[in-house]
Amino acid sequence: MAIAAKLAEIQLLVCDVDGVLTDGKLDYGADGEGERKAFHVRDGLGLRNLMAAGIEIAWITARGGGAVERRASELGIKHLVQKSGNKAAVLAELAAKLGIAMPRIAYVGDDLVDLDAMRAAGIAIAPADAHAEIRAIASWVTSIGGGRGAVREICDAILLARAPANTEVEFKIVIPS
Repeated sequence: MAIAAKLAEIQLLVCDVDGVLTDGKLDYGADGEGERKAFHVRDGLGLRNLMAAGIEIAWITARGGGAVERRASELGIKHLVQKSGNKAAVLAELAAKLGIAMPRIAYVGDDLVDLDAMRAAGIAIAPADAHAEIRAIASWVTSIGGGRGAVREICDAILLARAPANTEVEFKIVIPS
Protein backbone atom coordinates (compact mmCIF):
# COMPACT_ATOMS: atom_id res chain seq x y z
CA MET A 1 0.00 0.00 0.00
CA ALA A 2 1.36 3.44 -0.93
CA ILE A 3 2.27 5.81 1.88
CA ALA A 4 -0.51 8.27 0.94
CA ALA A 5 -3.11 5.51 1.23
CA LYS A 6 -1.74 4.56 4.66
CA LEU A 7 -1.73 8.19 5.78
CA ALA A 8 -5.38 8.53 4.77
CA GLU A 9 -6.27 5.79 7.28
CA ILE A 10 -4.46 7.31 10.27
CA GLN A 11 -6.59 7.74 13.40
CA LEU A 12 -3.77 8.36 15.88
CA LEU A 13 -0.52 10.28 15.46
CA VAL A 14 2.05 9.53 18.16
CA CYS A 15 5.11 11.75 18.51
CA ASP A 16 8.28 11.45 20.51
CA VAL A 17 9.19 14.86 21.93
CA ASP A 18 12.96 15.42 21.99
CA GLY A 19 14.28 15.36 18.43
CA VAL A 20 10.80 15.34 16.89
CA LEU A 21 8.83 18.24 18.40
CA THR A 22 12.09 19.89 19.51
CA ASP A 23 15.50 19.88 17.90
CA GLY A 24 16.74 17.53 20.61
CA LYS A 25 18.97 20.05 22.35
CA LEU A 26 18.68 20.47 26.12
CA ASP A 27 19.30 23.94 27.52
CA TYR A 28 20.14 24.07 31.23
CA GLY A 29 20.43 27.12 33.43
CA ALA A 30 23.68 27.83 35.28
CA ASP A 31 22.45 25.98 38.36
CA GLY A 32 21.50 22.88 36.37
CA GLU A 33 17.83 23.61 36.87
CA GLY A 34 15.28 25.10 34.55
CA GLU A 35 15.61 22.82 31.53
CA ARG A 36 14.21 24.68 28.52
CA LYS A 37 12.93 23.33 25.23
CA ALA A 38 11.86 25.13 22.07
CA PHE A 39 8.82 23.96 20.12
CA HIS A 40 8.06 25.14 16.58
CA VAL A 41 4.79 27.05 16.27
CA ARG A 42 4.07 25.46 12.87
CA ASP A 43 4.08 22.00 14.44
CA GLY A 44 1.52 23.20 16.96
CA LEU A 45 -0.83 24.51 14.29
CA GLY A 46 -0.49 21.27 12.33
CA LEU A 47 -1.40 19.24 15.42
CA ARG A 48 -4.42 21.47 16.07
CA ASN A 49 -5.53 20.98 12.46
CA LEU A 50 -5.34 17.19 12.88
CA MET A 51 -7.31 17.31 16.13
CA ALA A 52 -9.94 19.49 14.43
CA ALA A 53 -10.20 16.75 11.79
CA GLY A 54 -10.89 14.15 14.51
CA ILE A 55 -7.45 12.56 14.66
CA GLU A 56 -6.12 11.64 18.11
CA ILE A 57 -2.69 12.94 19.11
CA ALA A 58 -0.32 11.45 21.70
CA TRP A 59 3.14 12.33 22.89
CA ILE A 60 5.37 9.63 24.40
CA THR A 61 8.74 10.71 25.74
CA ALA A 62 11.52 8.99 27.66
CA ARG A 63 12.28 12.29 29.37
CA GLY A 64 9.87 14.57 31.15
CA GLY A 65 9.50 18.08 32.34
CA GLY A 66 7.38 21.12 32.81
CA ALA A 67 8.05 22.54 29.35
CA VAL A 68 6.59 19.43 27.69
CA GLU A 69 3.59 19.45 30.01
CA ARG A 70 2.95 23.13 29.36
CA ARG A 71 3.17 22.83 25.57
CA ALA A 72 0.92 19.76 25.55
CA SER A 73 -1.62 21.62 27.69
CA GLU A 74 -1.51 24.70 25.43
CA LEU A 75 -2.25 22.54 22.40
CA GLY A 76 -4.92 20.41 24.07
CA ILE A 77 -2.94 17.17 23.77
CA LYS A 78 -4.97 14.65 25.79
CA HIS A 79 -2.50 11.77 25.70
CA LEU A 80 0.89 12.64 27.20
CA VAL A 81 3.19 9.99 28.67
CA GLN A 82 6.47 11.21 30.14
CA LYS A 83 9.46 9.24 31.47
CA SER A 84 8.46 6.17 29.48
CA GLY A 85 10.97 3.35 29.63
CA ASN A 86 9.13 1.18 27.11
CA LYS A 87 7.49 3.23 24.38
CA ALA A 88 6.21 0.17 22.49
CA ALA A 89 4.32 -1.03 25.58
CA VAL A 90 2.86 2.44 26.14
CA LEU A 91 1.83 2.56 22.48
CA ALA A 92 0.08 -0.83 22.76
CA GLU A 93 -1.76 0.29 25.92
CA LEU A 94 -2.85 3.53 24.27
CA ALA A 95 -4.04 1.74 21.14
CA ALA A 96 -6.11 -0.66 23.25
CA LYS A 97 -7.52 2.17 25.38
CA LEU A 98 -8.60 4.14 22.30
CA GLY A 99 -9.70 1.07 20.32
CA ILE A 100 -7.40 1.93 17.40
CA ALA A 101 -5.68 -0.85 15.45
CA MET A 102 -1.91 -0.53 14.95
CA PRO A 103 -2.18 -0.15 11.14
CA ARG A 104 -4.10 3.10 11.78
CA ILE A 105 -1.35 4.56 13.97
CA ALA A 106 1.58 6.67 12.78
CA TYR A 107 4.57 6.95 15.12
CA VAL A 108 7.16 9.69 14.69
CA GLY A 109 10.54 8.99 16.29
CA ASP A 110 14.12 10.08 15.90
CA ASP A 111 16.35 7.78 17.94
CA LEU A 112 16.91 4.20 19.05
CA VAL A 113 14.53 4.50 22.04
CA ASP A 114 11.73 4.81 19.46
CA LEU A 115 12.70 1.76 17.40
CA ASP A 116 10.29 -0.83 18.86
CA ALA A 117 7.34 1.58 18.90
CA MET A 118 8.02 2.53 15.29
CA ARG A 119 8.13 -1.13 14.28
CA ALA A 120 4.79 -1.74 16.04
CA ALA A 121 2.94 1.18 14.43
CA GLY A 122 1.30 1.04 11.02
CA ILE A 123 3.48 3.85 9.72
CA ALA A 124 6.93 4.73 11.05
CA ILE A 125 7.99 8.29 10.32
CA ALA A 126 11.37 9.91 11.01
CA PRO A 127 12.46 13.54 10.83
CA ALA A 128 15.19 14.26 8.28
CA ASP A 129 17.85 14.47 10.98
CA ALA A 130 16.91 11.27 12.84
CA HIS A 131 19.48 8.60 13.73
CA ALA A 132 20.55 6.59 10.66
CA GLU A 133 19.02 3.34 11.93
CA ILE A 134 15.68 5.07 12.51
CA ARG A 135 15.71 6.59 9.02
CA ALA A 136 16.47 3.13 7.63
CA ILE A 137 13.35 1.51 9.14
CA ALA A 138 11.02 4.47 8.56
CA SER A 139 8.16 4.21 6.07
CA TRP A 140 8.76 7.91 5.40
CA VAL A 141 11.52 10.38 6.24
CA THR A 142 10.41 14.01 6.28
CA SER A 143 12.29 16.67 4.36
CA ILE A 144 12.54 18.81 7.51
CA GLY A 145 14.41 18.13 10.75
CA GLY A 146 12.93 17.65 14.20
CA GLY A 147 11.84 20.84 15.95
CA ARG A 148 11.93 22.73 12.65
CA GLY A 149 8.48 21.90 11.25
CA ALA A 150 8.77 18.16 10.56
CA VAL A 151 5.57 17.46 12.48
CA ARG A 152 3.73 20.11 10.46
CA GLU A 153 4.91 18.41 7.26
CA ILE A 154 3.43 15.14 8.58
CA CYS A 155 0.15 16.74 9.68
CA ASP A 156 -0.34 18.43 6.31
CA ALA A 157 0.41 15.17 4.48
CA ILE A 158 -2.19 13.30 6.56
CA LEU A 159 -4.84 15.94 5.87
CA LEU A 160 -4.03 15.95 2.15
CA ALA A 161 -4.17 12.15 2.01
CA ARG A 162 -7.60 12.16 3.67
CA ALA A 163 -9.06 14.67 1.22
CA PRO A 164 -11.22 13.27 -1.58
CA ALA A 165 -9.54 13.29 -4.98
CA ASN A 166 -9.70 16.53 -6.93
CA THR A 167 -10.70 18.62 -3.93
CA GLU A 168 -8.90 21.44 -2.25
CA VAL A 169 -7.88 20.95 1.34
CA GLU A 170 -8.75 23.86 3.57
CA PHE A 171 -6.28 24.35 6.37
CA LYS A 172 -7.88 26.11 9.27
CA ILE A 173 -6.30 28.33 11.82
CA VAL A 174 -7.43 26.96 15.16
CA ILE A 175 -7.21 29.61 17.85
CA PRO A 176 -7.00 28.21 21.40
CA SER A 177 -9.58 29.47 23.85
